[in-house]
Amino acid sequence: MQKLIRITTVPSSLRTLLKGQSRFMSNHFEVIGVSGDGDALAEVRQNEGIKTHVVEMTRTITPFKDLKATYELYKIFKAEKPFIVHTHTPKAGTLGMLAAKLARVPHRLHTIAGLPLLETAGNKRTLLDAVEKFTYACATKILPNSFGLKKIIIDNKYTKPKKLLVIGNGSSNGIDTMHYDTRLISEEKKEALKQELGITKKDLVYIFIGRVVKDKGINELVNAFNTLSKREINCKLILVGPSENHLDPLLPETETLIKENRRILAVGMQKDIRPYVAISHVLTFPSYREGFPNVVLQCSCMNLPCIVSNINGCNEVIENEVNGLIITVKDEISLENAMQFMIDFPEKREAMIRHARCKITKRYEQTYVWNELLNYYKSLN
Repeated sequence: MQKLIRITTVPSSLRTLLKGQSRFMSNHFEVIGVSGDGDALAEVRQNEGIKTHVVEMTRTITPFKDLKATYELYKIFKAEKPFIVHTHTPKAGTLGMLAAKLARVPHRLHTIAGLPLLETAGNKRTLLDAVEKFTYACATKILPNSFGLKKIIIDNKYTKPKKLLVIGNGSSNGIDTMHYDTRLISEEKKEALKQELGITKKDLVYIFIGRVVKDKGINELVNAFNTLSKREINCKLILVGPSENHLDPLLPETETLIKENRRILAVGMQKDIRPYVAISHVLTFPSYREGFPNVVLQCSCMNLPCIVSNINGCNEVIENEVNGLIITVKDEISLENAMQFMIDFPEKREAMIRHARCKITKRYEQTYVWNELLNYYKSLN
């Protein structure tokens, strides 16, 4: 059986972003996972039933550590002799594609699920642009996970259009529509969580899920909600996800508002987001940049209208005033107005709910995405 090696920078990406996919591909390839060490990698071995290798990679520019990781990847490729190396996340992509090219792996695929460099400028942007082009040059195929991202790559001239391929309708892993179903969360569980968080029947609950960082639009979201909550007594905002102040810090005044506004409920990282989605009414996701946002798929699948930025990925899932609202990027007033809209027009919000889940099941069902990727793997020779 031919070998397929999947690589991510940190093991949580291998565990969460590609959940179930490695086990599915194991029916057709000998799948090997490579990532940094940790409990998440142990979970991958157990849940996906695949062999794994540990290679520590950093998420910042660290030349000596990067060279060491590249050499370790090269040694793995020479020993395993894979037919395909498929990388995800920026650092794993750069190091994995270089090592795979040096090891003469025949098929070197890199999935683009977002471009953090779009939010940089000056010398750092010049450097990151060069790294991006280098990564693409080492790959045999680049797989943007949205059509908007494909256009951005072409516009920035990172590679030639013929080297790009979007799998299916976009998304790296699709969505398990049977898992993300509000019917799986009992009324008892929902009531207990509401009581724990101090949410009443009168409250309209907004939710954000993701890294609580600047690039996700958290400064704008917290400010917009803070202003809204002064006018509207019955509203809450749940923030689900880890902060990464060492990588992308929030403004100090945003941190203060999160602590001081008692209607902002920061619950941190949650292994199962579904109970929190089930007690919410609207997803607020004002991100600056995305590849293809899983959280918009997940919340839509659980019947939430979504307020999203007018960026690639988000505007491919959400149709304005059909299954959500599309707002201007980095525009606090646009966001506040959209949140107010959801309060002022409950009948329009209800109509959006009716369109939310069906759009996802038609286009992004997990097995469809997996089979589309498998068909591409099988086309390689």
